[in-house]
Amino acid sequence: MPFWKYQLRGILAALVATGLSGTLFAAEEAPLLRNTEAGSPPLAEETVERIQVPDGFQVTLFASEPDVQQPIGMTTDERGRLWVAENYTYAEHPLGFDKTQHDRIVILEDTNDDGQFDVRKVFIDDLQKLTSVEVGMGGVWVLCAPQLLFIPDRNHDDVPDGPPEVVLDGWDEGSVRHNIVNGLRWGPDGWLYGRHGILATSFVGPPGASASQRRKLNCCIWRYHPTRKVFEVVADGTTNSWGFDFDEHGEMFFINTVIGHLWHLVPGAHYRRMYGADFNPYVYELIEQCADHFHWDTGEVWHQIRKGVSDTTLAAGGGHAHSGLLIYQGDNWPERYRGTMLTLNFHGRRMNNDRLERDQAGYVGKHAEDLFIVDNPWFRGLDLITGPDGGVFIADWSDSGECHDNDGIHRTSGRIYKMTYGQPQPVVGLDLAKQSDLELVAQQSHDNAWYARQSRRLLQERAALGQKMPQARQALLKMFAEVSDVTHQLRAMWCLYAVGATNEEWLRSQLDDDNEHVRVWALRLLADDGTFSAPTIAKMQELAQADPSGLVRLYLASTLQRLPLESRWDIAGALAQHAADAQDRALPLMIWYGIEPAIPTDPGRSIALAERSKIGLLRRLIARRLTSDLESQPAAVDQLLQLIGTGNDAEFQLDILQGMNGALRGWRKAPQPKTWPRAADIVFSSSQEKVQEQARQLGVVFGDGQAISELRDIVTDTDVDAETRRNALRFLVDDRSPEALALLKHVLGDLVLMNEVLRGFASFDDPQIPQLILERYARLEPSAREVAIATLASRPASARALLKAIADGQIEASAISAFHARQIRSFKDPALNEELTKQWGALRDTSEEKVKRIAELTAALAPEKLQAGHAGKGRVLFEKTCSNCHVLYGAGGRVGPDLTGSNRQNLNYLLENIVDPSASVGQEFQASAIVLNDGRVVTGVVMAQTDRTLEVQTEKERLVIDRSDVEEVVNQKMSLMPDGLLKQLKAEEIRDLFAYLTSRSQVPLPSKP
Repeated sequence: MPFWKYQLRGILAALVATGLSGTLFAAEEAPLLRNTEAGSPPLAEETVERIQVPDGFQVTLFASEPDVQQPIGMTTDERGRLWVAENYTYAEHPLGFDKTQHDRIVILEDTNDDGQFDVRKVFIDDLQKLTSVEVGMGGVWVLCAPQLLFIPDRNHDDVPDGPPEVVLDGWDEGSVRHNIVNGLRWGPDGWLYGRHGILATSFVGPPGASASQRRKLNCCIWRYHPTRKVFEVVADGTTNSWGFDFDEHGEMFFINTVIGHLWHLVPGAHYRRMYGADFNPYVYELIEQCADHFHWDTGEVWHQIRKGVSDTTLAAGGGHAHSGLLIYQGDNWPERYRGTMLTLNFHGRRMNNDRLERDQAGYVGKHAEDLFIVDNPWFRGLDLITGPDGGVFIADWSDSGECHDNDGIHRTSGRIYKMTYGQPQPVVGLDLAKQSDLELVAQQSHDNAWYARQSRRLLQERAALGQKMPQARQALLKMFAEVSDVTHQLRAMWCLYAVGATNEEWLRSQLDDDNEHVRVWALRLLADDGTFSAPTIAKMQELAQADPSGLVRLYLASTLQRLPLESRWDIAGALAQHAADAQDRALPLMIWYGIEPAIPTDPGRSIALAERSKIGLLRRLIARRLTSDLESQPAAVDQLLQLIGTGNDAEFQLDILQGMNGALRGWRKAPQPKTWPRAADIVFSSSQEKVQEQARQLGVVFGDGQAISELRDIVTDTDVDAETRRNALRFLVDDRSPEALALLKHVLGDLVLMNEVLRGFASFDDPQIPQLILERYARLEPSAREVAIATLASRPASARALLKAIADGQIEASAISAFHARQIRSFKDPALNEELTKQWGALRDTSEEKVKRIAELTAALAPEKLQAGHAGKGRVLFEKTCSNCHVLYGAGGRVGPDLTGSNRQNLNYLLENIVDPSASVGQEFQASAIVLNDGRVVTGVVMAQTDRTLEVQTEKERLVIDRSDVEEVVNQKMSLMPDGLLKQLKAEEIRDLFAYLTSRSQVPLPSKP
């Protein structure tokens, strides 16, 4: 924008300040808005009248179209005004973003505190890909991928002082839209926090930074310090967070979709992901959500949304997607809501409420009664925040499209509601920026946390400008020392840190405070710049040994990652002595994340830590990490095995063996440690079957004849339970010895082992195998037939035999799935491809053909025709075709999204994703063809990799492949879900499948004839 335009805005702003309406800025509107979605939402006034809230609450329409449209994010300033980020560039699939549109930020003010705005200003209107806004430090911060921008407004006249300044860049903007970077909020520590989704991988740094100076990230919580200009990832994982907040003790909780909804943020944590692998292959295990429930009922999805929601689903919460998170700390709502978590349930059109309670070392979220239920199918709640009167603002994107608006965008709609209780105390003429330093300090005792947060930010800004504030510092120290309320004490502590009035010695002295939350924040602030003196490290060791608080121990484990490697051992060792923490959701893994980088640097201390640890998970992970370096550091594994024979009990032995097996999974052969024979004598004679089983697994990899012989005996012994026999056969197949192939042929007729035999055949390039499979195919159970086809499609020679069997009428062409067809094409054999096309058909249609196919299916699956479908038969098809990767009603695989709460009633959404699944897929999640040395091809997504193995998710299973067996990895640049999934289904079968996919509750399987 030319600078004269900013100057013109300054003149207009002056006119507004004299009393003219904010609508003067109508000339500054964004370009003509285009709606691509049919229809219009009900009138905003009608919607407000139909919102259900508990007794005593009321909802006002704070603003609606045309004054506010497409509100994607909100914040407030020190005057209590609402700053709204309006996103018009967000577009429907496959456009992603429409760059002919412009995004803007508007300021809304309620000067008479009647619950409705009466002054409106446009701050800026030429942004694009705007997702969030925050005010502070002399300007306005906005996220507009690929950049974090700072728009200066140092004189606070609501007019940019100049064009936006690029603070960070490198946020991915090309491959995603709804997973885009978002969520600016100030933390109690003075950092600016944000979020990032799973689909894209970004490389973030200051403008001009080299590749080595940038931080690689995807799904995570990150932060940026406005004066130190430091950027870092706080924690990794989850899916697509679109909301977080800090409780009265400064603990962050963030919201999520698809998997668990509620997560307690601990710096340095690695959380469960919807799919994909953590960047660190040695993380091994991930932390789960902290809620003890989910917000959707897998037994009954909500009834017809426009007719209301059933009691069962209402009690569950209404769906898997959530946006916005607020921990209520205002002074208007009843006390029972204070400190509880509020989030907007996207599909359920309501506000979920969870109680946050301490649980072991951390927290648990327990479901409370939902509130703010909206009887409007266009309600799309995205954000919620508290204002100075304690009321809650709720932003409504206002669109009928569910699940990211695949049916178009309605840009000229949007609402902001305000929810209050009783009669709020009026707040008129507020401007905290005009208060003195001492007055801002006094605000730290306000019952409404909004005042404390805004005042803390203002004190930080003044300190950043060089103001010394001696009186404020003294007042804060006095408050910290004398108040009995730990919430006020923490607020004083955060302010002292924000204005530079703390040092290491003072913070270290707070580690002796009686309150666990003060000790936690002393640790966190000591770790903030990553420098620790010897006395501080010694004090941390003392706390690790004796602190009674699990929360303090959790943050000691978190702080390990900020310490030099040499300083981590004693603290980790002391933390590992707390047997009471062994079953905690997060603490054992946080210890592991902190000590893991030190393990390969000092195997001796690692083994000593494993031996002393009273936390079994830590023992297993240490054993696994040391064994992963077996070839380069064999002595460490020898020492590890020596522990088995030094009087340790069966539980200890099992932990060590499981850890070692975890490291060697996928290895066909490993050098046998010198101490293995003696250790094997001990564990093979164990009275615990689990110990023996783990020992036999290791023995196979080590080439131990005794282990191999025992496994052969188990496979052929029909008196042994079926699962043990299958596991034994699987281990022998992984050994790839000629004896294993002979054993497979020998037990081919054993029905208990049939699936495992057919799966095992894929590992051997033997000319007899295709015929052995084909001559038994007609007698196989359906599940065994699927395994047989997968095995035949895994090698060129057997694929030819498979296609010939189809040509001869021995096998139906429909037995080959689109996944199998893609795998056969990956052999790049022209004659084989020609035969595949002849017997099965073309694999990938053109874009024009796909559009035509979607239109044909839309007509064939019209509501009146879909009603004739048999959902029970569709369930059978789903379990055969889709359930390996997707969960529906609680059953299935977790490679792709859980479909239970997704937009399954939207036929267009389903068809776009099924007919053209690769139209939008992140690079990290594209399928690859893994070409093996023996001619076999494995097709799947590479989920994790080490120097020795590749972990690959195929259509049916997750495989760990020894790199020595891999000839080539070819990225196919498409989704694991292939085109053509519907190609071999008859019209009635397609109808049945979609009848099941669009069902609103689980349906019974059809009875067998």
